[in-house]
Amino acid sequence: MAVKEASAARPSARERLLAAANELFYNEGVHTVGIDRVIEQAGVAKASLYNTFGSKDQLIRAYLEARQASVAQRITQAVDRYSSPRERLLAVFEGQGELFAQPDYRGCAFARASAESHPGDPAEQATEAYRHWVRALLTELAAQAGAPDPGALARQLHLLYEGASQSARLDHDPAVAAVARAAAATLLDAALRG
Repeated sequence: MAVKEASAARPSARERLLAAANELFYNEGVHTVGIDRVIEQAGVAKASLYNTFGSKDQLIRAYLEARQASVAQRITQAVDRYSSPRERLLAVFEGQGELFAQPDYRGCAFARASAESHPGDPAEQATEAYRHWVRALLTELAAQAGAPDPGALARQLHLLYEGASQSARLDHDPAVAAVARAAAATLLDAALRG
């Protein structure tokens, strides 16, 4: 029984590859880091990578999908702390601020990966999926808050969301999330009055 418990506690090759990719790709770049470094850090055989993901591009996609799941969880938790539609919408920026406050925050993983990608490649596709998720969430929350044109408001808020991410990274200022939240409140109030 002890052997079974010990093997259950050890992360799978997939989990180790994703953990290594998350650290290396996020800190150094998806194309800067060679596959051999990911394999070495994960402590797996090269065959494990190809059997699990098929290619480095698919590992990059899986890394970005895992980042999206993590961001979505944090943002959703922030939104779910509130019952008021207004506060739920503005909470997106609070959740984003929690990301900015992490000591290892180095900017948006999707913007970083997209800057290194070619149109249509898996990194670009994962980035598009993430952006679609953010825009859809903002649209849904804007509609719940009573915005007469939730899509237009979501587009404005999405610009704030992405701009805050860049500002937090470039200015090394996690407090920019509070500024973005205040600007979002102004946009929401203007939309509701209009």
